[in-house]
Parts: sequence; structure tokens; C-alpha cells
Amino acid sequence: MAMDDTESCCSRPVDDFSTQTWRQKQKVGVYVEVLRRLRLSHEAETSFPGFEDELWAHFHRLPTRYAMDVNVERAQDVLMHKDLLFMAHDPATRPAIDVRLVQVHSSPGTNSGTYVHSNLKEKVDQRFSDYDSNQRQHPPPAFGSTTEVESGFAISQLHDINQPDTLSWPMHEITISTIDKPKLLSQLTSLLSEIGLNIQEAHAFSTTDGFSLDVFVVDGWAIEDTKQLKDILAEEISKIQKRHPLFTPWSISPTGKKDKIGVKFIANYVNIPRHKVGAREIDASLLIYEKKIVSGSFSDLYKGTFYGQEVAIKLLKDGSLNEAVRREFAQEIHIMRNLRHKNVVQFIGASTRPPSAFIVTEYMPGGSMHDFLHQKKGVLSFPSLLRVAVDVSKGMNYLHQKNIIHRDLKAANLLLDEDGVVKVADFGVARVQSQSGVMTAETGTYRWMAPEVIEHKPYDHKADVYSFGIVLWELLTGQLPYDNLTPLQAAMGVIQKFGK
Repeated sequence: MAMDDTESCCSRPVDDFSTQTWRQKQKVGVYVEVLRRLRLSHEAETSFPGFEDELWAHFHRLPTRYAMDVNVERAQDVLMHKDLLFMAHDPATRPAIDVRLVQVHSSPGTNSGTYVHSNLKEKVDQRFSDYDSNQRQHPPPAFGSTTEVESGFAISQLHDINQPDTLSWPMHEITISTIDKPKLLSQLTSLLSEIGLNIQEAHAFSTTDGFSLDVFVVDGWAIEDTKQLKDILAEEISKIQKRHPLFTPWSISPTGKKDKIGVKFIANYVNIPRHKVGAREIDASLLIYEKKIVSGSFSDLYKGTFYGQEVAIKLLKDGSLNEAVRREFAQEIHIMRNLRHKNVVQFIGASTRPPSAFIVTEYMPGGSMHDFLHQKKGVLSFPSLLRVAVDVSKGMNYLHQKNIIHRDLKAANLLLDEDGVVKVADFGVARVQSQSGVMTAETGTYRWMAPEVIEHKPYDHKADVYSFGIVLWELLTGQLPYDNLTPLQAAMGVIQKFGK
């Protein structure tokens, strides 16, 4: 599938607007309208820093024809297309497919392949006796008729379904994203025909980085049966791709690059599909690294800025990407992405794409309780101690309500914001509690670790309660737990005391 046009740069759409062609200006206009509608609908993604750039990058990588054809009244469909293209990058989620019911509208005088559709609700025309008019109405297709758009029909005309001669009936809209290659569109149309579908409308797009986005409006399938159709499509398309090897959509340089303060990004990226971790992808070039806060075995923590906001950046070290690190990195993103509580450090986004792998969270200028107690030799008044304890207990209660076991609760993972509010941080070893309610892997830090965890016995959220008790002792005394023992000696002592 050849693209009909591409742009030479990926700057923000407002740049050099006066020099853009008419079609480019149309693309910008659609982008602005889609962004406006998404904000009005209170889509969660619109509140994330950098969302405007992500949305524009989506429009930029696709031909202008995409913006000309897409139904701006269905702005959420643009997000769906963006997600499918993201999933298509990973072999585990490729091809990325969406199947849904849509309501198609047409006038008796139009050609069979040309539809006028709307997202307004109306009664199904009684002339279609084979369709139960009591069924719920479905959203319109993602794209308007290209023929009618290019013929100069106004959007208001295209979506006017109150005309007396307008007909309406349900169909399936199939959206497929995968690696682009010659004859892909022909193979997909043949496949749809082979499984008994009649293509009434098709829209095919190629991206600037070698991926495809193909949208078909079809009939010939059971009205409410979408899951089976999606499964069949995924299986058959995978067969096509196995018969015809596809090229790699990008090449990764074997050497890393360095930013302004010498941070080396990883060439061997962490390949994690968005549907598994739900990460909001952040462009590494938008981060400014200011200083290193701490260095760990597998990652470094930096203070930086993201769109002017102070952030903390957990950057995986080059050469640390073994399978265990990859798994924990994915798990940390998966857990943090949906956490929203004033006593839990806020997740902002992450990068799982080449050439870097990092997690971005809010920056906590007050540092950790560990630093306050053991480096600054701070002493908590009793009211302050109670406030810290209440903050931690609220954060942990929230996590446990979501079936999340932190597994490494300690003073070093309790951070303070500019107002002195304590928040639970570092979910690198946290896990969602299994359905059985028990887990067995040993993880955490020995001085704060519950005896059942040390002994590899089954445990649940109560292991965090034990760690919380040790933290309370630490806050009261200002001392490191078992400071006269090595971590291993402390663990053995705990087992001897409680493990009988």
C-alpha cells in the first residue's frame, strides 16, 4: 500500500502554519477539532503531559487523507487507531485488530458502497424488516465516504440523517494494524471474502514508519457476534504473515546515544506491548535530566523535568536487561499505571521503545523517610509520627483494596512531597495478589521482611502489615532495624524468633 503523501518533519502543527499546503492545514484543523472533542469528553489521556504531541505524532505518521476521511464526531476512534498502531509494533500483539458493530446510513439514490452516517440516535427504517428495530443503535463508522467528502459535501450534510429517505442498518467495522508490505490490502480483502464477508467500504493507510491501518465496513456476519469474528481474523492474518515473511519496521543502532548530562540510553529496548502494561509512552527527547539522585543495581534514579514539571526518572542501566529485569519493569508499569491516591507516588508515563527504557513519576522534593531519619538524623515529634503513620496506612490500605502487595515497604520507599505528605513509592517488586490469595516468592529487604516471606512460605497482604510494624518501630526509635546485625543475620534471627 503506497502512501499518497507524507510530511518531511514532525514538528508541532502550529509551526510554520502559514507555509503549509491547503491539505496540511486541513490535517491541522482536524487534529485541533479531535483534540477539542477529546477534552470535552474528559478522556483520561488528555490530562497527561505531552498528550497533544502524541496525538499530533499520530496524525503526522499517517497520510493527510486519514485526517480528511476520519469522522471527527467520533474522536475516540482516533485514540483506538493510535493504540492499534502501537500494538502492531510488538509481534506478540500483531496483528492488532478491533471489531465492532456500526450503524450505517444511506439514501436510496446512492451507490451501494457510499454511506452517509451519523453518531446521532434515530429509529431504524422500518423498510428493513429483517432487522429488529428494538435493538440498540450503534456508533457510526470511523470514516466518512471519501467520494462524498472530496465532492464537497459539508460535514453537516454528510451527517444529516433526518432526511425522510435516509436508510439505516448495522454492519461490522474491522480495523487492522500490522506491518505494511506489498499486496497486503489485496490479501486482506481476499481473506474477508473467503470467510463470507462483503466489503461495503474500505480505507487503507500506510504510516511513515512502515505500518498499516486498514479499516473495512462489512456485512455478512451475525449481528451480535464480534468476538468470534475477531478471533478468526487474527488466526487467518497470522497465517498470511507466516507464509510471507515481513521486513522489520525499524532498525536499532547497536550503540546508545547520550543526552546533555551523559545519560546513556539502552539500545536493546524493552519490548512490552501496551495492552499488557498500559503504559503511556513518553518520548525520551522530551525529558531533561538534571541530576542523578541514586544509583541501583539495575537502574539509576534522576531528577529531571518533563514539560516544565519536575519529575523523577527511573532509567534502566545499559546491559541490565535480562529476562528478570524485563519482567519486573513490565510489572512495575502495569501496577503503577492505574494507581491514583494522594499517598501513593503518581505515575506519569514510561518508555518501552528503543532506545531507552524508563519510568517517570512525580518528583518528591522532601526525599525519603530513610534519609530524614538516618542521614539527617531527624527526630519526629509524636504528632508528626502519627501523621506519617496515617499517611502510610492510607496508601497501603488503598493498595490492598486493589489486591496489590507492595512486598518492600520500608522507610527508604516512603517519600515526602513539598507539603510534607508521605507517599508510598517503588513498585519494582510489588505484585497483584494471586486468586488463591497466597504467594511464595522471597522478595523485599531482609530487615523489613516478614518471616513467612523469608522462609518461602505462602503469604498475602499481611506481609506488608509486618513490614509496616517494623517501619513504625523505625519512626519511633530513629534507628535502623537490627543495626547491629548484617541483613542475613537479621533474617536468621527473625526466623528463629517467629518461624517456629
